[in-house]
Amino acid sequence: MIFTLWVIATILFFLFRLMPGNPLAAYIDPTFTKEQQDILLQQFGLDKPLWQQYFIYFGNLLQGQLGDSFFFKEPVLEIIWRVFPNTIYLMIISLLVAYTIGTLGGVLLAWKRGTKTETTGIVLTLLTRSAPQFWVGMVVLAIFSFHLNWFPSAGASTAGTVYNSELEKLFSLDFYHHLFLPGLTLSIYLLGLPLLLMRSNMMDVMGEAYVDMAHMRGLKDWRIMLKYAARNAALPVITAMAVGIGYAIGGNVVIETVFSWPGLGRLLVNAVTSSDYPLAQGAFILIAAIMVFMNFIADILYSLLDPRVVRR
Repeated sequence: MIFTLWVIATILFFLFRLMPGNPLAAYIDPTFTKEQQDILLQQFGLDKPLWQQYFIYFGNLLQGQLGDSFFFKEPVLEIIWRVFPNTIYLMIISLLVAYTIGTLGGVLLAWKRGTKTETTGIVLTLLTRSAPQFWVGMVVLAIFSFHLNWFPSAGASTAGTVYNSELEKLFSLDFYHHLFLPGLTLSIYLLGLPLLLMRSNMMDVMGEAYVDMAHMRGLKDWRIMLKYAARNAALPVITAMAVGIGYAIGGNVVIETVFSWPGLGRLLVNAVTSSDYPLAQGAFILIAAIMVFMNFIADILYSLLDPRVVRR
């Protein structure tokens, strides 16, 4: 896991320095002389050779220092932590909705196997999984915001609203009113994995001997599906949820941009377009760390919940 993060951080360091544009454009005044511009480069360490910048960067990274944003002129960590809670709220709510509906939907499709219900459900799921996220977001915006005018099209709060704490935000109806559309779009994006996975697991489990025994005992179909089959088929879905967090973080980048949601994904896009190396690197590293860590957690969960994985 540490090696993976080191590789990602190294790639990001060189990638951003190969991008076109002047990262100090927001700092440099047109009236600056050449000497003044050189002094500014020295302050940010950009006058040093690339290899030296690399070691300075990693030395600071190991100390938890991501530097100052070129654009905001503030420490990168402070900027990230201001918007990170919004990304977490959007991600958690969307995951809970997607995996609850997806798991129940997978059970239903397995129960209705061979019927039009199963065929329609699979087709709709595949369509939503293959559709670009930004397109789904634009359709959701067009219907619920621009046409019906039920929900706001951007932001996390009404103009002029100030939350004194994160707790106050969590109990604000205005916040959830703004969260609904990006949450709906992210839920649609995440829904396919648990639904198809649960359906596939159910189809396998329904051929097991204990399910046949339950049928022979005369138990009702819905009870067999929920109490016997679904309980055992849910294991891979539970572990997949950890992987789903990584997908959700990645999906946030597009969805937050479409809905102007003030989160980590939108911050990343703005940092890249403004050539803000420290801020973009910090946001990318945090996203990568979450994805790598959640994959690691998924492996641990699977080995704990299914000891056969360890024995193999």
